[in-house]
Amino acid sequence: MHFFYLDESGDTGANLADQHQPIFVLGGISVRDEGWNATQEHLAGIISDYFSGDTPDGFELHSKELLCPAGDGPFAGHDLQARCELALRLLGLLAERAHGVHYLAIDKQALAAANHTAPVPYGSDQPYPIGFDYLITYINWYVRSRLGISARGMVILDQKDQHHSLIEQLMHERRFGGAATHRIKWVVEFSYSVDSQKNPMVQLSDLVIYCTKRFIEIEKGHRDTWSEDAKNFYAKCYSIIRDRVARTTLVERNGRHMDRLNTFITSVRAEPRLQWRRHYNLPAG
Repeated sequence: MHFFYLDESGDTGANLADQHQPIFVLGGISVRDEGWNATQEHLAGIISDYFSGDTPDGFELHSKELLCPAGDGPFAGHDLQARCELALRLLGLLAERAHGVHYLAIDKQALAAANHTAPVPYGSDQPYPIGFDYLITYINWYVRSRLGISARGMVILDQKDQHHSLIEQLMHERRFGGAATHRIKWVVEFSYSVDSQKNPMVQLSDLVIYCTKRFIEIEKGHRDTWSEDAKNFYAKCYSIIRDRVARTTLVERNGRHMDRLNTFITSVRAEPRLQWRRHYNLPAG
């Protein structure tokens, strides 16, 4: 069994004109069932090292607290460089522990200008269901193509009350609706995290998605006033993340009229420029 965690950043619902949140990202990390405990121990060790063996009681990793300019929560007043180095060490677990990354980034301006007539139970006014439906397609492809026919996937996500009914509907539709050849077969279950705030895999997914969103915002010109150091830091973070994405081209959904959905997702998907590593003087992936 492989666990696929989903977290989101930049979710403002149907408000697609929020200048402070121009990009939406849904995604996270994937973990083998036998690898969960080891990753948790490694993550706890990195956090303990950062706090010199005295991790605050009830500590939870929140990316905004870690990476905001002045630090917040348990990171309030901490040196920015030290916090950035901590973020890079945590992201280094992705390669060290051989975890995959899956995500879809959506440009809200492009979404506001787009529409689709694909036979799916949602429109184009909110990015979350679009991202969720696409990632089910991606995860099903990943399990089938990369893990073998005996493998199965479970999706674990934060419970979002505003999206709960549609998520239930989408999963039922993908499992039992339409032609049998196009149904989801390798994602056997999805579940809400029992205690998402204290789940280290959710916390690591939050860091991955937060850094991805920030870098895409930079690439799309929304953070031009940021310093070069900040831009280069998020480029370095994204380079680590991108190397763990199994497929960067769109996984197309098959079925009648699904070409319309594939075209729509392509039109709203937010990705960096083609030569982004060269732009930031990073080695090729």
